[in-house]
Amino acid sequence: MSAWAPAVQRAGALHSAGRYADAKPVLAAHLSEEPDDHWGWQLLAVAHERLGEYALAERAASEMLRIAPGHVGALDILSRVLVPLGRLPEARTAAEEAVRLAPDKWASHFALASVLIADPSAPPADHERGYLAAFEALRLSPDEPDSHKVLCYAAVRTGRQDVAKQALVEWLRLDPANQTAQAMYAEAMATGPNVTAAQAADLYSAGLATAPHSTMLRGGLDHATYRLLRGTRWLALVCLAAAGSMVDLYATSRHPTLRELPVPLGNRLWVLTVMAAIWGFGAWLRYRKMRTGVQLNLRSLVRRRIWARVVLAQSALVMLCAVAMALVPWTERTVPQALFWTGLLAVLSTIWFDRKKIE
Repeated sequence: MSAWAPAVQRAGALHSAGRYADAKPVLAAHLSEEPDDHWGWQLLAVAHERLGEYALAERAASEMLRIAPGHVGALDILSRVLVPLGRLPEARTAAEEAVRLAPDKWASHFALASVLIADPSAPPADHERGYLAAFEALRLSPDEPDSHKVLCYAAVRTGRQDVAKQALVEWLRLDPANQTAQAMYAEAMATGPNVTAAQAADLYSAGLATAPHSTMLRGGLDHATYRLLRGTRWLALVCLAAAGSMVDLYATSRHPTLRELPVPLGNRLWVLTVMAAIWGFGAWLRYRKMRTGVQLNLRSLVRRRIWARVVLAQSALVMLCAVAMALVPWTERTVPQALFWTGLLAVLSTIWFDRKKIE
């Protein structure tokens, strides 16, 4: 049966438009009349694969092999759809057979590399072989985005971070609309050295603008936002330290004489002004400069995650203690000392282990 059968042509057009679900009944009707048209089975296998119907895709690819034994395209499809079905040994066999039959085709090496790096617990020798297969796919087809994609994945799996970054850049250059590549690039930039929480949050937010369905970027944005919330506790602790200094809670051998209480109103107002400046420059202005997506995620995270609320409550408690120490004209240091240690211990009680609570 010719590949130019009208039903196959219609299905091919539907594939080109991304309408895989609409292509399936067209192909099913055609194959019921012409069951030996391997082109029809190939399009049906791809349609099932794109829709996540891997078991049906495997059946269609097997029909291709029945009609055309050793069909490299069918072997490539099999190697791809058997991986999510958990049948890695069979997927590897299909990919190795594709390479044996078509060693000059980049898609065969792409299929083998994809299978070999799919299992993170596989022996290092398999991952290294997968990297070499990915490199061969790139050599055979340097202008194919998927060649750079599989090399990027294989380089990450084998710890070649520099190669992975270069492959990612090339992948994105060749396929700038690819959301997976965009998400990985944003992740790489946000997790780079010396990137602050605010910068990481902005990078993740920008990445989500182009890849809105990326769970990796959404999780990264949550983590960066949580880091921002944890940072507010340090602002609160600085305010607490300022209030403690005002009432001389830190007597030392160099300054053993404590000032007379109550502290004058002017001094107390000055400390309150310093606290306002710390929060104004350290939090409010930074918040106003953030992308709208980061601002919205800050509020969303507080609603969704209990540890975000815990961190925010700790900052509020510390500030309450600091303001009480600065605002009230205390005549004794007993209550300010209690307030100081209450605020300090509230933070120290979780700060050593709550960093990973959002991961």
